[in-house]
Amino acid sequence: MADLDALRARWTRALEGARTPAHAPDGGPDSGPDACPDPSPYAENLLARWQEPQRHYHTLTHLTSVLDHIDVLEKHAADPDVVRLAAWFHDAVYLPDRSENEERSARLAERALAEAGVPEDRVVEVARLVRLTVTHDPADDDRDGQVLCDADLAILAAPPSAYAAYTAAVREEYHFVPNDAFRDGRSAILRQLLALPRLFRTPYGAAEWEATARYNLAAELELLAP
Repeated sequence: MADLDALRARWTRALEGARTPAHAPDGGPDSGPDACPDPSPYAENLLARWQEPQRHYHTLTHLTSVLDHIDVLEKHAADPDVVRLAAWFHDAVYLPDRSENEERSARLAERALAEAGVPEDRVVEVARLVRLTVTHDPADDDRDGQVLCDADLAILAAPPSAYAAYTAAVREEYHFVPNDAFRDGRSAILRQLLALPRLFRTPYGAAEWEATARYNLAAELELLAP
């Protein structure tokens, strides 16, 4: 069960961190969130979205996991608070039968964060990161993209029981897809992932998660074979 109060506090810290211009002196006129809107309504809107009934994997548990993994990878990010905000928004719009979830989530981030007092350059970066989760293919010099994508894919390296729960939850989200079609589609995704030279782009992810993730993917692919 997700800790809602803890998530609210994490949202507020990330938002207030991103509101502060990166080079503003402490205590300067642009360095504090005092004149900005209250973070609470934004948190409540996002928390409600992440608890929608059509979600079975893309839930508050997933959001918490991504935020936890960003904490692990923080030293690899250029702007960790921006990455955290991107995590909050990356599946904020989620309908399993729609293909434009990431784009709609990015647009939501653009509207909400601009209103919430985040500087324009960081709003643009959050939206870019959200859109990057379509492909999970950050450039070699995209430190923030690498951290977000690794954190989002870290479930692939979960222990066997947690990985089984993940695959069951994904199947439940796509309950409307016939079994044969789901098996074929899921198998194609797994083959694409296994064909990548690297699943994880941060040094930590490559060292700690790559081998386990590949084992899990191969095992699931074998189970899906007719």
